[in-house]
This record gives sequence, C-alpha cells and structure tokens, in this order.
Amino acid sequence: MSCLQLSVPLLAASRSKRTAVRCASDRQELFNRIAPVYDNLNDLLSFGQHRIWKRMAVSWSGAKPGDSLLDLCCGSGDLTFLMSEKAGERGKVIGLDFSKEQLSIASSRQYLLSKACYNNIEWVEGDAVDLPFSNGYFDAITMGYGLRNVVDKRRAMQEMFRVLKPGSRVSILDFNKSVQPLTAFVQEWMIDNVVVPTATVYGLAKEYQYLKTSIDTFLTGKELEKLALDAGFSYARHYEIGGGLMGNLVATR
Repeated sequence: MSCLQLSVPLLAASRSKRTAVRCASDRQELFNRIAPVYDNLNDLLSFGQHRIWKRMAVSWSGAKPGDSLLDLCCGSGDLTFLMSEKAGERGKVIGLDFSKEQLSIASSRQYLLSKACYNNIEWVEGDAVDLPFSNGYFDAITMGYGLRNVVDKRRAMQEMFRVLKPGSRVSILDFNKSVQPLTAFVQEWMIDNVVVPTATVYGLAKEYQYLKTSIDTFLTGKELEKLALDAGFSYARHYEIGGGLMGNLVATR
C-alpha cells in the first residue's frame, strides 16, 4: 500500500553547547534515514516501555468509537494503529508525517496487520505547521515524539487548536525536559551509555546523538502548558511519566 492523499476539506494553505539540526529538511532527512530500524530501536532502547506510554497517550486523547482522529508526526504508525482501534470501523484516522520512508513503513504495517478497523486509516505526507485540514475537523489528536522536532512549535500548537473541534483534546507524548538535576543526569547518561552505543550497532550513532540537542532545546512541562494556553486551549496539563524521563501534555480546546 502506498501513502494516500486524502480528499478531506482543505484550506489554502543548557547542559552543554552542541550543534543543532536546525531546518525542517535536515530533520526530514534524519527521520528518513532511521526509518528502517526505528521500531526495533524503540523496543530495545525503552525495554518495550514505549508501548505502555503510547497507550497512555491515546487514552488521554479521549478518542472514542466513530471519531475522526489525527495522529501527527505518526512515524511508523504505532499511535495511529492504537487510535484506529479506538475509532473502530465507523471512525476515521489520519496518520500524518513529513517522512516518506516512515509513511511507507506505516502503510506496509497496515497491510500486513490486516485488522478490520485499520481500514479506517489513511496516510498523508504533510507538515505539522501547515495542516491540510479544515477548521474543527477532528475529535482528538495525538502526537508522539514529534513536537520536539518541529522547528516552529508555536505554529504547530496553533494548527492543532485550529483543526480540533471545541471541547476536544490533544495528547502529546515526548521526552521530558526535567527541571530535576538527577532526572536530567539519568536521561543524559542513558543517551550517552545506552542509546548512542545501541544506535552505533545499526550505523546510526550520529543520528541518535541528535537526541541530546533536541531535548536540551525542548520545553519544560510548565513551558508546554503555557504554549498550549497561549495557542488558545482552555486547559493544559503536563504529566511526567516513565520515572520523569518522559512527559505527556494534555490540552483541551
């Protein structure tokens, strides 16, 4: 199965100094490169815990049967498939990502898994800061490990607010930028001594060293809450999970 473009209504359009990946095209190329081993590395590096965190994120979204749902920066589709199970055969789910390779893997998984409700999924290549959907189109949105990699986070949050229906929620899972020195130390130690060495086996040490920079330049939980409220959301709360190494922002339109 190939990536599909939808016929939905469209709108006209720190800890230490490190080198950042600054432009969207560089980040797009990075995720294209890691796509073939992305799922295996997620399992290895989180000891399978990422599957629990993703289920928590979907639960916080409030997705229910018959809903129209959006999974932003969907990658290989883990959250998209979970959202599909929530929406059921009467619902509709869109998985959007800017990486063609990730979307290709996601659509292949959809075909191989061959679960009836997964027929409600369509894949869209697109940008989180310029969503090709009409105002108030979705009943819930999820975003897993994506906001940290968006260049214009403010614009992305505004776009999520725009395409959500009033009273609906967005649930954003990502690494937690902790204000606790011990948690920050453990997180950095894990990247240096577990993540990068494991990625090196796959020839992706340079790509995964980017994690440090992306977390360093990310927002704290309080800053994420403010970002959501400034975008127009009526309520926002950030939950620390995974021993404080991960976080999940829940915001209601």
